[in-house]
Parts: sequence; C-alpha cells; structure tokens
Amino acid sequence: MEQDQSAAVGSADSGAAAFDFATGNPPGSAVTGGSAVAPDGGAQAADASAYQAEHTALNGTAGDMANYQTGAAENGEAVTNEMGEPVPEPSYEEAVLSAEEARLWSVVTANSLDFNAWTTLIEETEKNAENNILKIRKVYDSFLAEFPLCFGYWKKYADHEARLDGVSKVIEVYERAVLAVTYSVDIWYNYCQFAISTYDDPDIIRRLFERGLAYVGTDYRSNILWDEYIKYEESLEAWSHLAVIYTRVLEHPIQQLDRYFNCLKELASKHSFPEILTAEEASVYVVTSEASAQAPDGEAHPDDVDKPGQPEISSSTDAENLAKYVSMREVMYKKAKEYESKIIGFELAIRRPYFHVKPLDNPELENWHNYLDFIEKEEDINEVIKLYERCVIACANYSEFWIRYVQCMEDKGSLDLANNALARATHVFVKKQPEIHLFSARFKELNGDISGARAEYQHLYSDLCPGFLEAIVKHSNMEHRLGERELSCTVYEKAIAAEKGKEQSQLLPTLLIQYSRFLFLAVRDLEKAREILNVLHEQLNVTKPVLEAVIHLESIFPCEKRIEFLDSLVEKFVTPESSQGEVASLVDKEEMSSIFLEFLDLFGDAKSIKKALTRHTTLFSCKRSILPSKKRKADDAVVSDRDKFAKTGAAQSATGTDPNASNPPVWPATSEASGQQWGASYAQQAAYPAYGTYDYSHQMSQPAPQAAAYGAYPPTYSAQAYTQQSYAQPAAIPAAPVPAVVPAATPASAYPQQPAAAPQPYYGTTYY
Repeated sequence: MEQDQSAAVGSADSGAAAFDFATGNPPGSAVTGGSAVAPDGGAQAADASAYQAEHTALNGTAGDMANYQTGAAENGEAVTNEMGEPVPEPSYEEAVLSAEEARLWSVVTANSLDFNAWTTLIEETEKNAENNILKIRKVYDSFLAEFPLCFGYWKKYADHEARLDGVSKVIEVYERAVLAVTYSVDIWYNYCQFAISTYDDPDIIRRLFERGLAYVGTDYRSNILWDEYIKYEESLEAWSHLAVIYTRVLEHPIQQLDRYFNCLKELASKHSFPEILTAEEASVYVVTSEASAQAPDGEAHPDDVDKPGQPEISSSTDAENLAKYVSMREVMYKKAKEYESKIIGFELAIRRPYFHVKPLDNPELENWHNYLDFIEKEEDINEVIKLYERCVIACANYSEFWIRYVQCMEDKGSLDLANNALARATHVFVKKQPEIHLFSARFKELNGDISGARAEYQHLYSDLCPGFLEAIVKHSNMEHRLGERELSCTVYEKAIAAEKGKEQSQLLPTLLIQYSRFLFLAVRDLEKAREILNVLHEQLNVTKPVLEAVIHLESIFPCEKRIEFLDSLVEKFVTPESSQGEVASLVDKEEMSSIFLEFLDLFGDAKSIKKALTRHTTLFSCKRSILPSKKRKADDAVVSDRDKFAKTGAAQSATGTDPNASNPPVWPATSEASGQQWGASYAQQAAYPAYGTYDYSHQMSQPAPQAAAYGAYPPTYSAQAYTQQSYAQPAAIPAAPVPAVVPAATPASAYPQQPAAAPQPYYGTTYY
C-alpha cells in the first residue's frame, strides 16, 4: 500500500520536473540546460550546447521563446511595421549614458570583478534610466555575466522587465536565471511567486513548483518553497494535493519537519478521509460496494453486467484507514528526522549559503569539506551532486571545491558531470585563477583530450598570465610525455624568443635554466643544454636563485666544468661595480660567493680557488662586522636569559627569602645545534631552490584579461581582482586592556548577497 503511494509521488515528481515550464515541451524534449542533475533526480549529463538557440544572445534580443501558456502570445509576438515586416529591437549602442554612467562603465571595463563598482553602476543606471529598458538590460546583462549567482539581481532584472515590457520578457529573464542558478531555492521561490500572480491555470503553476522542487526540494533550507506551494494549494482548497505535498516533505530531512507532520495530522483530522486522498490513493483504500458483479450467494445478476461497481470507502473503516494513513507517514517522518540528526551540525555551521565576493572564513570552508566527506559516503549519487551544487554556490570563488567536485564525479564514473563542472569553473566562476586551468589541462590530458590540454596551457601563458613559467614547463613536459620531442622544445623556444623581445625580462634567466635542465635530463642533449646557458652572459639581472641553479647544472653535467664561465657570472653578481639592475644584498652576495667556493673545492684547481678566495676575502672579510651574526644573536639570547634569571633571583632575595639558602640558578638548556646557526651557504642546499621545486607562485599575481563569462555577453574585460584567495587564519591580535565589543551581525542584504547554483548553457563554445 505504501509502495503504491510512493510510486505515485515519485511519478508526479519526474513527470512534472521533466516538463519544460517555459516552452510547454513534453518530457521527451525537455532540456536540462545548466543543470548537473536531471530534473527527475537522475545523474544525467547536461548538454552544454542545449541553451545556445534561445539564450546565447543578449537578453531582449534573443529569438523566439515559446509562449508561457496559451493566451500569452500577445506578449511574445514580434513587433511589425506597416508592411508587416518585423522591426528589429534597438541595440545597446543607442542608449545614451550620463557622464557618471560613462565613468563607472570605464571602471568595470578595466576591472570586471569590481563588485562595488558594478552595484554603484546599477544604482546610477536605475536612477537615470527611468523607462529606458535598453540601459537597464545592458547593465544587468553585463553584471550577471560576471556574477551569475547573485539571484537577487535576477529578481530585480525581472521586475524591471515586468514594469517596462511584458510577461514574455519576465519569463525569459527567469528562465535564464534558473539555468544560471539552478540550485537556488530563492530564485525558484521568486519565479513561482511571479507565476501565481500572473496566471490562473493551476496546472501551469503546479508544473513550475514541481520543476523547482525537483532540483531544490531536498535542500535543508527548501522549506520556503514548500511553504509557498502549500499556501497555494490551501488557497485552492485542493486538500488531496495538499496531503500529497505534506507526504513528500516528510520524506526529506529539511527544516521544520515537526511542523509539517503536525500540519498533516491536523489536515487529516479536519477533513474526511476521502477528501485528502487522490484518485490513485483512493484505489488502495477502496472497498467493494454492495453492487458487485457477483452476488453474495455466488449467482450472477444479469441486470448488473453493464453496471460495474463504483469504488467507495466504507465509513466503518474510515478511522482504521486514517490511522494507517497517518502511521505510514509517521514512519517516513521518523526516518527523515533520524537522518536530519546526522547532518544538522553541518547545516547549522553554514553561515553563508549564498554567494558573495567576500571570502569565507576558515571554519566555514572546513565545514564544507567535512560535509562533503560525509555525503560522499552515501550510495545515492544524486544527493552527492546536489550538495556539491549547493557548495559551489557559497564557495564559487574557491577553485579547490571545483577541483574536488570534478575529481569526485570522475571517481564515481560520471565523466560527463565532471566535464560539466570543470567547464563552469574554467569559463565562469574561477576562470582567472591559474590553478584551475593547470588542473583542467592535467584532467584533459588524462582523459585523452590532448588538444584541450594544449589550449589550457597556451591560454595560461599567452593570455591569462603572460609568461607563466609553470604553465610553460608543464606544457613542454606533456609534449615530451606524448613523444613530441620537437613540440616540447618549441614551447620553450617560443617563450624564450618572446622574453628576449622584452627589455630586462625578469623571466628569461629562469626560463633559460629550466630549458637547459630539460634538454639535459629529458632530451639528453648535453651540448645544447650548455649552449643555452651562454645567453646568461648577456643578462644584467642574474639573481641568486638563477646563479645557484647554473652552478648546480654545471656540477651535474658529465663533462669538463666551465670554471671561467661561472667565475664571470659570480663576479658580475658580487662585485659592486659590475652589478646592474636590481642590486643583491650583501648577505646574498657573500652566500653566493661561498657556494661558488664550495663548487671550486670540488671541481676547480688551486689557481681558480685562490682567485675566488681572494675576491671573497677582499669583499666580505673587512665588512664582516656589519653583517648579522646568527651565532652571536643566539649567544646573546642565552646571556640575556641568564641576566633575567639573576635579576629575578635578586628580587626574590630582597622580598624575604633566606639569603643563606642554597639556590643555584638553573641555566636554560642549550644545544650545539641551537647555538651554531650556520649561514644559508653552508646549509643543505635542497638541490638549489631555483631548481626542480621552483616556486611559481610569484607569477600568479598579474593575470591577463580574458573573454567575458558567457558567449552572450560583451567582448572582454580586464584582469580579475580575485585571482588568488588566501584561506590563512588572520594573525592573532594581542589582548587589549579593555575587551573589544563584538558588533551585532549584519543581516544579509536582500539583493547583493544572494546565492545561486551553476548552469551550463552559456558554455557552449570554447574561449580560446
């Protein structure tokens, strides 16, 4: 009996969700657009190109969106002239901007991720636009291209369209919104409210509710959407529909389950049992009427052959059936409450479930990781996907969560879903963070998309971060792995040629070192590897790490060591008269000279050692008094501790301790290791820091411009401001004499700080 009920509910879910609310398409032609999960809850791959036809153009200029319902045609028809020819809609260029608007547009064009500038521009446009829908469309389309998860601005955009245009445009905005923020409870809530206020047909409104609930109905905070659905059914006095909604709510661990269960019991007590049953449910509880096809005595009644018995529920069993009805739902309720107890800690720790450009604090980031760890153990992949979709709303600016999402889907065998999440990350949400593109390149190589991997690397070091060394090195290494020896060398040579064209390139010396190392270790071309290093003679800004790497390379080359070559480089670095460009510190110069002396002690002759040692003594011995002595600092610290201890002992004697008592001071324990602080030049060199484990992080600070997020939106904007985000805890603040007053929490803004989940249709084409 319960199985039949569940089947009926599940069927309603999938059928309603698969129906395209905006177009009226049957389930067979439903388009999931930007969703990572099929509307019926199945793990269906989203078609990245499915949305191209209607929504790749700017809002208001897109083609024919099918009518929302019969009777809305007047709002969807194209405007025609006297000859019956369609009149093209005005373009954005026809909108006249004020001086302040023009200034703000220049600001957001220079930095497309300046959120405050965008919001100021929107306010200025709304103040000056009045009835100019073109200006409003331009600013909202451009803003939402960069910040598609701000559901509050989708709502404001739809309100402007409702005020200045018509229903069809409002629908178009909302349809774009639910494709962009599919897993946002709030956007579905706003969409359903609009439908209730606009249409009279309950079937249309119910279909929209079902679409939204198919995506967000299991969200812990989805109670506002369920409540709106319940409120609507109560207004229609559709008690059977209302009972089904309560039943479905009790299947999920959402907020306020106790209230929903009590409301269901109250509904059952206020209305007769048949009133709260759907036709399918009634068939479960039906009792054969007296007018049956078979008489009680077993004889057939000829008059009843054409009169099948009408199913009805016997009043004598009403109380019984009602108790059974409520009892089954109580079992569902208790099961949901049991699961809620497992996740309530994670849910309550989510302080900001919506998107905002401000960084999240470390505890909340850690909570998301812990919650994902928990949910990944579940067998139902749909629950895993939906939590990840919620996560990448609040954590949209963190590439670590996108990378984790992709890897999880790959591990679960859902490569299409992995590609879906990766496309959204690299094209929209963290598109200007180098680490996501490095991951994307590795992921594509692993899965056989070599051309895609090459495109990612080239985009990194050509467009996003010009001359990005890590991308150059990894691209070359990939080509070498693939057996493309010439291509692997070409990657370096093109980058070197580009850097040679720059005046005093900071990257060129390091790039030459990496190429030389690659040629020697991977290509096994010793002669070319040594030849590449000769270019360093022409460089004016050879740094300590580069020079260390050159010495290291010479030490491992299986051939005669070029002592004079290295000596000239070291002399250029340590001699004040020869130093040009950025001058190294005296400490660095001395350490570099010491490293070279160690090299000569292994590979040089007496003459070269004497020359280098004389230079070292001349330059640094006479200046040793001004150099910081780490050993002296350590000894001073010990003496200081002893003095403090002596003073403390004296103070104790003065305050009444026995002066004759034996109380020898206990000196702080010291070790030879702590007292003997060797200089960096004598410590283990860790294979010379410029080498092998080269630090590329300094190159990530100046990303290059990249194309706008969606193909539908204006051409390009300049570099993002949020290339890298630090999750490090802030430094501890010393305790103040007066306790600081903790300000009251500021409530989330209704519009600027709203969440949204991720779509797809905007990512149909590659951005390279």
